Amino acid sequence: MAEHFTHLDRTGAARIVDVSEKASTHRRATATCTLLLEGDARELLANSDDRARIFGAARLVGILGAKDTSRLIPLCHPLRIDSVTVALEMVDGNLEITVHVAAFERTGVEMEALTACSTAALAVMSEVRHCESKPILVNLCVLEKAGGRSGDWRRHELVDPSPVSEGEATPR
Repeated sequence: MAEHFTHLDRTGAARIVDVSEKASTHRRATATCTLLLEGDARELLANSDDRARIFGAARLVGILGAKDTSRLIPLCHPLRIDSVTVALEMVDGNLEITVHVAAFERTGVEMEALTACSTAALAVMSEVRHCESKPILVNLCVLEKAGGRSGDWRRHELVDPSPVSEGEATPR
């Protein structure tokens, strides 16, 4: 277990982690999130002729989010990203977003995958806000990562957002 936060020095001041001694390796990460929708937004995204354009815009926003992660989150290293894919799919009336990011770098791409996922979701939220006042972004997380010193890792459980009552959610 880590004995300290990696982005704080011994005095507690913010710092960027020194990766100068680390070897560049092929790094991959997959992140996901779900945008819970109701009523008109569900109908709009399920049946609209504009859905392809909305999803296309969200993909572009997600890719830009991955590329701009170090600008949006200043303690992240700027990375040369080799690949970003953003998949959007309507499942049971909600929008599931899955992002894959790859790079040959000295540090992982998990934050880039998370940023891409969340910015793609925010783009859709912005588009449906006129007909959906209560979209909820849930289960934003890294599903798996590969490469680097800590090796490969995969999440085995997500939180089930349905039926959420009074802020409670259960593992699924």
